Amino acid sequence: MPGGTDRGKRSEPEPKGELEHVNAFTLLVAVALSAQATDKGVNRATRTLFAVADTPEAMMALGEEGLVEHIRTIGLFRNKAKNVMRLSRILVEEYGGQIPSSRAALQSLPGVGRKTANVVLNMWWGHPAQAVDTHIFRLGNRTGICPGKDVVAVERAIEDNVPVEFQRHAHHWLILHGRYICTSRKPRCADCLIRDLCRYEEKTA
Repeated sequence: MPGGTDRGKRSEPEPKGELEHVNAFTLLVAVALSAQATDKGVNRATRTLFAVADTPEAMMALGEEGLVEHIRTIGLFRNKAKNVMRLSRILVEEYGGQIPSSRAALQSLPGVGRKTANVVLNMWWGHPAQAVDTHIFRLGNRTGICPGKDVVAVERAIEDNVPVEFQRHAHHWLILHGRYICTSRKPRCADCLIRDLCRYEEKTA
């Protein structure tokens, strides 16, 4: 794995997440909305949403039905709208409209799970948190570089196997690799930076 992360750094020194945002609040909302949805689909919806509601206060002023009008193209939009309104109120009433920088505080917000919390901690606060999504879970087990029976085990495997200096960007390298190279049905093994390190026996030509 150390060799793999070093190659990732050389290939893309500063990997970025693909969800569009303008501040910590919009990042939190975008990640929460991305559950069971594509980043592209979320971005299409949030471009107009964040133009009018980029703070918890503005989101509360927009109201749940106003929010729904912006995100109805996203899966589970009704439930997500309720959660975004509830977390906005909590942020205003309990955190002065600011986004907390602890995993426990973030996970206490409606609709915010461990993965969402880790994305915010990593992308906004610069913590070496590992947000394990379906792409990382798949490639971690397929390649053998960070195996685990569940997402927490894979997260721990990344933390154990990736040198400290690479941990901040590790999940982005892995997500992008799983999204575009180590894909679910037809992995592009010929284009893989870690082909020689991968334990996947059914490599494609």
